[in-house]
Amino acid sequence: MTTSYDDNAPIALVTGANRGLGLAVARRLGEAGATVLIGGRDAASAEDAAASLRETGLKAWPVTLDVTVDADAAAAADRIGDEYGRLDVLVNNAGILPEATAPDLERPLDLARFRATFETNLFGVVAVTRAMLPLLRRSGAGRIVNVSTTMGSLTDQLDPRSPYFGLVLPAYQGSKAALNALTIGLSKSLADTSILVNSVCPGWVQTDLGGPDNRAAAPTPAEKAARIVADMALLGADGASGTFVDAAGPVAW
Repeated sequence: MTTSYDDNAPIALVTGANRGLGLAVARRLGEAGATVLIGGRDAASAEDAAASLRETGLKAWPVTLDVTVDADAAAAADRIGDEYGRLDVLVNNAGILPEATAPDLERPLDLARFRATFETNLFGVVAVTRAMLPLLRRSGAGRIVNVSTTMGSLTDQLDPRSPYFGLVLPAYQGSKAALNALTIGLSKSLADTSILVNSVCPGWVQTDLGGPDNRAAAPTPAEKAARIVADMALLGADGASGTFVDAAGPVAW
């Protein structure tokens, strides 16, 4: 990282930002004037992604961060604190979907897959948020955005009219439902601060998350999907907290 940044510009960390939706979100935040920290498990990939943004004139720097490794989260927080003194935006974007390559109907209640999914999609968010919270408290307008999905909506899962009704992905859906519960809990516990916490569904995005066929099947380019995530990351002081939204508005829990 570098100490070259604007004191008045937001400092934003995006996890899983070396490609796909995370990189698109980082780009939008950078275009909005933020100094963007590109979180990625692989240091070289994170640097390549950050360099691609710097080539367009944006301020972007890599942070080696595997969200499943507590020590990585702690080390990243120490580095951000040393170089920037605070964190204004945390986008918990890193996520996995192992069931896409082995549907639950073929491997029902695979415990190892459940553990791996929750380790990244929920416990990783807890670990990173816990590590970054002291830095977010130093911000005058801290924002936490948890990238979720309508498939994590219990209401949607039970609605036969939903296009996702037939999808049986209990590890992924369960991890995102739990992430939404975390959003609610954090918003309540931070209600007396300036930190806003929200869950966002970016839609069905053209990324590699859902396996090799997802990119071709998904209707929404990452750059378009990133808009709602970035908008929630840059909410004003009168913005909501403890909500679950997509580009069209509120999503039922």
